[in-house]
Amino acid sequence: MKRFEYQITKHPAEAFKELVYFCSESAECTLEQVPTDQTKILQDILNERGRQGWELIQVSFGKDGIMAFWKQKLQE
Repeated sequence: MKRFEYQITKHPAEAFKELVYFCSESAECTLEQVPTDQTKILQDILNERGRQGWELIQVSFGKDGIMAFWKQKLQE
């Protein structure tokens, strides 16, 4: 039976000036409004954790930043 460990990481909104908050004041949301450098920040987090053997399960976006949920197979 496979066994996993889990980890939750928090990433403050200051690192994502526009990635988390890409909706306009009129509640119109489009991906075109997200600058490339902001998606690169998230990509770098995902790649770093992936190199460490963690698999992303989910990302939750909130007003204070994002929270990422990861899992990794335990060594038998």
